[in-house]
Amino acid sequence: MTRRCVVIGAGGHAKVVIDTLIAQGRFVPVAATDPSVKKARVLGVPVVGGDEMLPGLKRRGVKFFIVGIGGVPDCRPRALVFESTLRAGWLPVPAVVHPSAVIAAGVVLGPGTLVAAQAVIQPDAAVGANVIVNTAAVVEHDCVVGDHVHVAPGARVSGGVRIGAAAFIGAGAVVREGVSIGARAVIGAGAVVLEDVAAGRTAVGVPARILRRKP
Repeated sequence: MTRRCVVIGAGGHAKVVIDTLIAQGRFVPVAATDPSVKKARVLGVPVVGGDEMLPGLKRRGVKFFIVGIGGVPDCRPRALVFESTLRAGWLPVPAVVHPSAVIAAGVVLGPGTLVAAQAVIQPDAAVGANVIVNTAAVVEHDCVVGDHVHVAPGARVSGGVRIGAAAFIGAGAVVREGVSIGARAVIGAGAVVLEDVAAGRTAVGVPARILRRKP
């Protein structure tokens, strides 16, 4: 049985969300909201305006939502949108998984999470709410991924890694097994992370080094 949902956001990442929703077939995206986007439709889904349109959609019986904001590299806006929409009485869609993705035994996926095409999540990994495991990304066995994290396309997260809430793992980055990435940390594209990265810090390069904070 299919259910209707709204996509919060109508930019590039929303296209991935909508395509994955259609491919999975459990939820039908009937509208997208984004005050900054002027186009009429995204992959055939009408862009109805800003978030002020949400009450009207709810009155029409639409109860579910998913965040379609990519959050590169700051995931906090995505987190704020998710939490505020929850407080407004909306229900997050259960995890949306592209049919080409691989989800192994024992994996836990939180609500509102997106697992994009050709992504792989290996046994006993735990992935929180409103997470993006983007195209062809890999989350290995026994990882713990906090809420609102974005694992960008092609990133490789090795076994037993811990990633704190709203952290960003850049495209093509590699995180060594057992490493901890703190909440709101940013790992640059292509970085190779061999040591822990503290909360709120940015690490770039091969091997990854912590950037100094501006005074």
